[in-house]
Amino acid sequence: MKQKVLLRTKCKSLIKAKHLFCALALIWFNQTLFSQFAPAVGENGTTAIHKDSPVFSSWATNCTINRGYQNIADSSLGFTTVGKDSSALGPAGENGVVSLGDGGDATLYFSNHFYNGEDWDFAVFENAFDNFFLELAFVEVSTNGNDFVRFPSTSNTPTQPQVGSFDSLDTKLINNLAGKYRGQYGTPFDLEELADSANINIDSIHYIRIIDVVGSIQEIYRSYDMYGNIINDPWPTPFASGGFDLDAVGIIHSSKDFSSTIELNKFSSYDFKVYPNSLIKDETINIIGAIGQIKKINLYDLNGRSIIESNLNGHFNIDKKHLLWKNASLQHLKGFHILEIQCSEQRYRFKLLFN
Repeated sequence: MKQKVLLRTKCKSLIKAKHLFCALALIWFNQTLFSQFAPAVGENGTTAIHKDSPVFSSWATNCTINRGYQNIADSSLGFTTVGKDSSALGPAGENGVVSLGDGGDATLYFSNHFYNGEDWDFAVFENAFDNFFLELAFVEVSTNGNDFVRFPSTSNTPTQPQVGSFDSLDTKLINNLAGKYRGQYGTPFDLEELADSANINIDSIHYIRIIDVVGSIQEIYRSYDMYGNIINDPWPTPFASGGFDLDAVGIIHSSKDFSSTIELNKFSSYDFKVYPNSLIKDETINIIGAIGQIKKINLYDLNGRSIIESNLNGHFNIDKKHLLWKNASLQHLKGFHILEIQCSEQRYRFKLLFN
């Protein structure tokens, strides 16, 4: 009898252990399945772009705000009040932020159209103070200011319980929603994803609309991603600064782009021409212009990471108006990069394609 009891106890222990293992494996599987998007700032594989990245060529020139309530479930609190339309203009970090409130929106205008280029085309900046307290927004674009197309978004954040006013989100569960990254770092968007959309021309976009996600899981207020998932984010935020806090929108591929189209006969003492724009292995980069004014030459990738920095010592063959750059490190590069020529008072940027 004693042996049977011991055997039964051991079997129960094994069954419990098996159930615990299966539960842990299921949790791990679900996290792995749904954690498929880029991680937070500072982690390997992040797509966040810093506000000072040389990839940005222009910023919004006009903005119209439609405020949302501080708490859509309690309109007696009124609308958000922090910031103003002009707070969203110009480079990130310079003019403060404008708080949209629950379901509020901002429509930004760009006098120079932007277009579908290589990789990311623009980035939206919010002011989250860390990698976890994130307030999200939908992003739409338009060619004519009337017809807008929304970027397909994904939120795999669990829909229960409600994410509280100061609770955290995991960036790896979020895609194509502005506010994915903390302040000073933009969430990038690629117009190629909208290539099959009607009523817009992705090579001529003048407008971006940012729409606050109402993070409530209550049926009457909730927002949905492209798959019909409820988007659960910090709610309520019943403050004057409630909802998405728009800092700025930076354009990467603007029609007023940093390019190498200046004609030789139009040089001033600070103008340059860089060629070829498309390079093959072992090809030399030619720089023509006021070579004596150059202090430094830098090469960045499209995320603003520095690839090469040079103060003109080595790698260069220089005469008065012509500089030849042939660096062994260039042979291993692929895709688009930004060449920056730094003079004493100004910087010039050129887009290069390494094949």
